[in-house]
Amino acid sequence: MSRTAVVTLAPPLPFEARGPLSSAVLRAVTGSTDSDIVDRARDAISASPDVLRDDDVQLALFTLYAAAYRSVPEIRADAERDPQLISARHLLEEACESQLREHILVPETPAPTADAVARALFDLTAPTPGPSLARYVAKSATADQVRELLVHRSLYTLREADPHSWAIPRLTGRSKAALVEIQADEYGGGRPERMHSVMFANAMRGAGLDDTYGAYVDRVPALGLAALNAISLLGLDARLVGAVVGHLAAFEMTSSLPSKMYADGLRRLGFDASVSDYFDEHVEADAVHEQIAGRDLAGGLAEDEPDLVADIMFGAAVCVTLDEWSGAEIMEAWSAGESSLREGGPL
Repeated sequence: MSRTAVVTLAPPLPFEARGPLSSAVLRAVTGSTDSDIVDRARDAISASPDVLRDDDVQLALFTLYAAAYRSVPEIRADAERDPQLISARHLLEEACESQLREHILVPETPAPTADAVARALFDLTAPTPGPSLARYVAKSATADQVRELLVHRSLYTLREADPHSWAIPRLTGRSKAALVEIQADEYGGGRPERMHSVMFANAMRGAGLDDTYGAYVDRVPALGLAALNAISLLGLDARLVGAVVGHLAAFEMTSSLPSKMYADGLRRLGFDASVSDYFDEHVEADAVHEQIAGRDLAGGLAEDEPDLVADIMFGAAVCVTLDEWSGAEIMEAWSAGESSLREGGPL
């Protein structure tokens, strides 16, 4: 009597490919790796005029990083250690870092003292007059546009703090203690229900959205993926520890005032506390965090390792610039009466 072989199919990922490279990566992380996946990565980079805005490249890199975070359960557990996927990821990282360094204006490197570095970071992140995404949400955004904003933010914020936490074992002394102090707050200070990722999930549900991680990957444009991928790029490379510290410092310094505007906009539109609570939390928390991040985290690292000051400023500039580019892209769509999200199903 013959036996019929049983074939176990991997569960499908909650998002779809955007080109030949991401198609190959999605197949690889749920099954077997294509033998030519490294060549596919090279071809995608060579063919792309702008890797940071390339849907295929950024989705492929997002998926490869997801294997390291265990954020998408459909990805096979050993994908993170697959030699070909590692090689492909390194090629994509090199291309993205090269473009970031080429196109992002980095301020002059300050003296390697805590005061000088903190002043330089506060200057870089100082609020500017004129239109901004946060001001628009506070005064003019519709409820649907606010839901779009939550979708844009979901890929980072449903895993809030994780990409920057890669820096913890790579730091020592004052800077390490400062980072742990900041991250302890991000993770709820021992209260799981106050973890910022959990609070953001509450906000999504309160706004009528799906809080499952990855549910809206298909809707997020390439530049939104690139902003998240940049943090992972900086955080996962020990060579760039100064840059991920600078990124976090800028991230904290540009959070408190916009969070107040977002919370004001949510209340203006009638959303209840389940939605605004996340942003209200950041008004006070990040006003404290920005001082710790600027003086103790970034400033402390600068004094301990002066050679990293230029990278600290580079990472901060990456944070500010990608946020500006992404915000401008969203505002351009809204000003034209269009959705800022990629086409897809209803929110």
